[in-house]
This record gives sequence, C-alpha cells and structure tokens, in this order.
Amino acid sequence: MEPLQQAAAVLLVLVLLGATVYALRAKGMVMMLRRTSGSANQRQLEAVDRLPLTPHHSLHLVRVEGRTVLIAVSPGGCAIVDHEIENPFADRPLSRGGTAR
Repeated sequence: MEPLQQAAAVLLVLVLLGATVYALRAKGMVMMLRRTSGSANQRQLEAVDRLPLTPHHSLHLVRVEGRTVLIAVSPGGCAIVDHEIENPFADRPLSRGGTAR
C-alpha cells in the first residue's frame, strides 16, 4: 500500500506543478520555450569582427537583431562607438549618424 501512496503523492505534485505553470502562462508571467521553424536557426547576437588595438583595447563589430553595432572595449569598460553604421548584411545600408557615447 505504501508504494501506491508514494506514487499518488508524486502524481499529485506533478499535477499541481502543471496547473501552476498553466495558470502563470495564462497570465503572461511565464514564457515557455517554443521553437518555430522560421526562428530556430536565426541568431539574435553575432560577433562579426574584432580588431585588437592594444593588448587591453579592442573594437568589436557585433550584429544585434539585424543592426550592426561598433563597440570599444577597454579595461575601464565598454562603449558604443557607432550604433547605426552601414550593415554589410542588409540589402540597403542603414542611415549614418551614430555618435560616440
């Protein structure tokens, strides 16, 4: 009888967990991972190129959601140098107008 009670307790816990996740998903508080065929192979962040300037300073060209961003890295931190540079992967170039931050 004891194994049956243990199995019933485990089943009850799993049902309660499933009901909690379902309720939280319905309220938008939990997002489950879903892969669609179109976005399964698309990367949101991609390192395009890196240019070392000194042993502690470098420039990184990064593509984020289709936008290309130039980032300066130093021991003091990181800074976005240009956030709307011409995108070599797009059909048309983005507007030039990024400023140093």
